[in-house]
Amino acid sequence: MPDTGMTCTLTSALRRLPTTFLAWMLCLGAALPAAGESAPGFKEIAPGIHVRAGLVAETTPDNHGAIANLGFIVGADSVAMIDSGGSVADGEAALAAIRAVTDKPVRYLINTHMHPDHVFGNQVFAATGATIVGHAKLPAALGARAEHYKLSMREQLGPEAAEAVTVTLPDETVAGTRRLDLGGRVLELRAWPTAHTDNDLTVFDEQTATLFAGDLVFMAHVPVLDGSLKGWLARIADLRDLPAERVVPGHGPASAPWPQALDAETAYLEALAADLRAAIAAGVPLAEAVESAGAGAADRWKVFDAFNARNATAGFAELEWE
Repeated sequence: MPDTGMTCTLTSALRRLPTTFLAWMLCLGAALPAAGESAPGFKEIAPGIHVRAGLVAETTPDNHGAIANLGFIVGADSVAMIDSGGSVADGEAALAAIRAVTDKPVRYLINTHMHPDHVFGNQVFAATGATIVGHAKLPAALGARAEHYKLSMREQLGPEAAEAVTVTLPDETVAGTRRLDLGGRVLELRAWPTAHTDNDLTVFDEQTATLFAGDLVFMAHVPVLDGSLKGWLARIADLRDLPAERVVPGHGPASAPWPQALDAETAYLEALAADLRAAIAAGVPLAEAVESAGAGAADRWKVFDAFNARNATAGFAELEWE
């Protein structure tokens, strides 16, 4: 898609937004940034890299599902968006943020994995002509869970938000690695074996040594296991070797030093695995084991009570067959 060279004023940009979203942005005090600043709700963490830190919380009607970290990278010719948010409104907010910074075309939307807080804004970017790229296993995984995710969204955000979503799958997939050129700026995409999910994808900006890790890295928000506990721990060892200077985690701060950002997550997952192995060896029943496994880390993580027992249940089912 060629660069049209169009300028985008505050008035024209806001006229194109849905009324409900406009009200939301105005309530947040959104305004166009001056030259060199980042977009509303986004922080420029490195030259040309803008990140919105999602709320460290569960999805609610008040937060519009804006709980995941999102980012966009501006090259000489085009833009790549990394993840699209947890609702159509969240995706529209991200697109408006891009347009507040540049009118270069959004050539790619990169999905780091299948979870709805990262992909339920996909249709917004598909409508602009962006090519959606994801892990080779993402289409099957998201397709199999799409209806369940929409039912959950109905309960969390209400029927209007859920019905607005058209589950939109990647146009292209990555099984190993792939390089995308935004014009003088190359991104390396890497598909990982099963860890947080079976379809985790990272994005590495070579120009600034910035890694978008998706939910392979959690900070502040307790890690959420939807893949393999053993696999995730193995992948962490591989992740540490990446030549990044900073990371954008899937949840937590907009950026953090690398590889120190992995330390808290590693400690939690290792402790969870150790507690579960001890319980299994002692013959502790599943229902009892999941109440105590990992519990020693409760005061170090947000939304711990919402996810730790689920993590322990999944980990127990995996480790009891070692």
